[in-house]
Amino acid sequence: MQFEDFGFSGANAPADSAVESTSAGRLQYLLDNTPSIIYCTVPSGDFKMTFVSNNALNVLGYHPDAMVADPNFWFDHIHPDDAPGIFSSLAQLFVQGARAYEYRFRVRDGGYLWMHDSLRLVRDEHGVPFEVIGSLTDITERKRMEAMLQARGEEQQLLIGKLQQAHDQLLQAEKMASIGQLAAGIAHEINNPIGFVNSNMSSLQAYVATLFDVIARYEAALREPPAGAALAACVEQVRAGADLAYLQTDMADLLAESMDGLKRVRDIVQSLKDFSHVGENDWQIASLHAGLDSTLNIVGNELKYKARIDKQYGQLPSVTCLASQLNQVFMNLLVNAGQAISGEGVISIRTGHLDGWVWVEIGDTGAGIAPAHLHRIFEPFFTTKAVGSGTGLGLSLSYGIVMKHGGRIEVASEPGRGTRFTVHLPVVPPAARPDQPSLGGG
Repeated sequence: MQFEDFGFSGANAPADSAVESTSAGRLQYLLDNTPSIIYCTVPSGDFKMTFVSNNALNVLGYHPDAMVADPNFWFDHIHPDDAPGIFSSLAQLFVQGARAYEYRFRVRDGGYLWMHDSLRLVRDEHGVPFEVIGSLTDITERKRMEAMLQARGEEQQLLIGKLQQAHDQLLQAEKMASIGQLAAGIAHEINNPIGFVNSNMSSLQAYVATLFDVIARYEAALREPPAGAALAACVEQVRAGADLAYLQTDMADLLAESMDGLKRVRDIVQSLKDFSHVGENDWQIASLHAGLDSTLNIVGNELKYKARIDKQYGQLPSVTCLASQLNQVFMNLLVNAGQAISGEGVISIRTGHLDGWVWVEIGDTGAGIAPAHLHRIFEPFFTTKAVGSGTGLGLSLSYGIVMKHGGRIEVASEPGRGTRFTVHLPVVPPAARPDQPSLGGG
């Protein structure tokens, strides 16, 4: 191939042969050393090559003359998996004027290189397609890096999934540890109502026996009624002997007390069930007040002998959240508040709502937190409690749960006077919005 094909000689040649020689040489040098292979084809269906720059020999291993001589060279060397996508859209070149493809091209040693092919249609002065000019660039290294990055990304996603699974398991273990620490109190809370319900059932059993006896004596009196006014006196005697007036009042009290006791047991069991959900990753609309009350049912026995609960609930909208996980946060804060009080004190629970955010403040009148420890309390495994009194994970997990909800947790403490933790949460967390990508779970 000579540069006559591009109009650099003959009638179109510059008058000054020295300028022509210098320009042609410079152009030849640039074409031979550019990173891209420059080529031209006919603007027809077979796209036969009419020119290929000399650097094709260095990049692909083929001599340009051989590439031009074979009318099917380009088509025959595209990877079979890549060819259909190119051929099906190549006609768009005549509509759009330019196309770009990335495909694998077979080189002389039989292997494949990834190439970026940029094609542009050239028209003559009448708008008729005249030639197609293309530029082939070797992007094999870039593709290798992309594949490596994709593999690393998949590994990272797998690792993130394993970390999320480990976090969920750790969270569940901390839940169970918290319940384990409170097990004696929970058992006491359940045994108390069961005890008096059992006692009430014994009394009711005796009362029922008395009532059946009264009924039997009434029936006997009706079968053989005494003469005159003796029947009324007999009925009154039976009634007085059984003390029916007292039975009527006491039975109503015993039943009401028993129903209340059974409700307390049911509430505690339901609270435990709600609190202990494993792997709950579904966002749901829930009431934070219901969550707080449910958690108080679990920790109530732990707190009632040392602190008075002062609830100051504001008006809260329902919140989109992972309800069971927020209950874990409330439990950690309430238990910590109780443990901070050495004698008798007050645990206050305040809630409020402002500008699309809700907040829950749990404060205590306990010992407070030393300033030196205040910035470390959310670190995993950091604890100032005695060995065996805590895992050091409660506040760290609580911090992670609040962050997962797109919120924040603040702490203010004054040694000797108490501590306040305030949890701020958006009504609809970013992670739960339909237009946001999913996390998980976390």
